[in-house]
Amino acid sequence: VQLQACGGGLVQAGGSLRLSCAASGGTLSRYVMGWFRQAPGKEREFVAAITWNGSSTTYANSVKGRFTVSRDNAKNTVYLLVNSLKPEDTAVYYCAADTRLQRLMMSRSDYWGQGTQVTVSS
Repeated sequence: VQLQACGGGLVQAGGSLRLSCAASGGTLSRYVMGWFRQAPGKEREFVAAITWNGSSTTYANSVKGRFTVSRDNAKNTVYLLVNSLKPEDTAVYYCAADTRLQRLMMSRSDYWGQGTQVTVSS
């Protein structure tokens, strides 16, 4: 499956964005989906994950209450709504797909999107 992330941009602190991750070449409903981010000079970190049918979500503590992950399997798309953005949220955001949640959260997925830049100004 190929993943294409988009929706990033430059936003002021406190602002919002909606990131999208569209899948092609496969059926998204087969996969647990996740979002990760990597800031300059830092390791890639887990942000959020959602099970195949959307019944369960998981978030990093740093984004809990501000970010919301959702999916529309009919559109083969996963979303990340990022609210109350802070300068420390500045990073390249990646989506990933895996058949196993644990493997995805360990950043070991086989399928990754190309990333979309989110820049938050203070």
